[in-house]
Amino acid sequence: MRDFRAKKAGGTLRGWGAVFIAIASTLPGIALRLGAYDASDPVRALIYGVTIVGAAFLLAWAAEVFQMDVSQGLALAVLALIAILPEYVVDATFAWLAAEDPAYAGYAVANMTGANRLIIGVAWPLVMVLFWYRTRRSRISLEPAHGLELVALFAATLYAFSLPFRGAISLIDFVVLFAIFAVYVWRLSRLPTEEPHLVGPAQLIGAKPPTQRRLITAGLAVIAAAAVLLVAKPFAQALVSSGTELGIDEFLLVQWLAPLASEAPEFVVVSIFAWRAAGGAALGTLISSKVNQWTLLVGMLPLIYAIAVGDFVSLPLDSRQEDEIFLTAAQSLFAVSLLLDLRLSLVGAGALFGLFAFQFAVPDLRMEVAVVYILLSVVTVIISRRHVTGAFIGARMAGRHPEQPTGD
Repeated sequence: MRDFRAKKAGGTLRGWGAVFIAIASTLPGIALRLGAYDASDPVRALIYGVTIVGAAFLLAWAAEVFQMDVSQGLALAVLALIAILPEYVVDATFAWLAAEDPAYAGYAVANMTGANRLIIGVAWPLVMVLFWYRTRRSRISLEPAHGLELVALFAATLYAFSLPFRGAISLIDFVVLFAIFAVYVWRLSRLPTEEPHLVGPAQLIGAKPPTQRRLITAGLAVIAAAAVLLVAKPFAQALVSSGTELGIDEFLLVQWLAPLASEAPEFVVVSIFAWRAAGGAALGTLISSKVNQWTLLVGMLPLIYAIAVGDFVSLPLDSRQEDEIFLTAAQSLFAVSLLLDLRLSLVGAGALFGLFAFQFAVPDLRMEVAVVYILLSVVTVIISRRHVTGAFIGARMAGRHPEQPTGD
């Protein structure tokens, strides 16, 4: 009994210690932003990046605890949305700055496409590998209700294919993508509430009485949001300036480094889920993140840009940005095709990572890789045609009350 109490006390100290470290990691960036000291652009980018990582951990823990008060499906969507809030703020900053300097329009698209491709190309395979290592099972199965996310992702993906051919992202695109997200969240909100599987600091916060739990959750969210809003703009500017100073392509730096910093906590959260053999919850969270980013994040860009300009204008795309969006849409299509039977296999995860690694190493072959993604999507649908309705049936059932008939 004494050993159990000591172990529990140790876990509690580690949990609250992680919260303290996350809060402390935001302080140097806040102090730098407030002018307490100065640094070169690369160092500023690093310090602001650490601040965003710490704030994102706080947001992720707060979002996990939020699962205790709403349906699991809606909670996963909110978890995914809040956990990538830093990504939204950074990308919105690029879109806002594009009104003053058109070059930032390209950085906004770079950040958005990088974030989307990292989720599918790195996070999905990571979850599958961890799940396989812990369970020796070569497939992760999703609950039928996750079919709703796949249908929303499929709809957004098909629509995204039209963006490169129009040479801009418009306010009409914002309306369409927001509508897809709104219907998706409305259906999720009708799902029943389930007990969440909390780990680490989220588990400690969740064990508190309801009033204390909600106050702590709100406090963490406010601290994190304030930190992100404070450093997002200087982080974006320091990142671009660092590329110039270090002789690195600013587009590639913004495309991969910024999303990696803002999404690191989400990678940690889903990795913990997978390590604990909760592969479905891990993959479900990542699918929700992809839906969020492929609808709200993309649709937000022209809205922020139009507000900054002060007119009903579209965010322009050059040929490089058009290729990046087309490649991202093609990757998304292949990912959806792999999950039409509501399962992700080790082979499918390997294909996602392999293609991502290739296009990362050879960025000049974007369109060629996009064509491979599309061809593989067709082949996958043909091979799994007997299961092709699984996701759509799950989407149809999502939101029904237990007593409602499901139909034939």
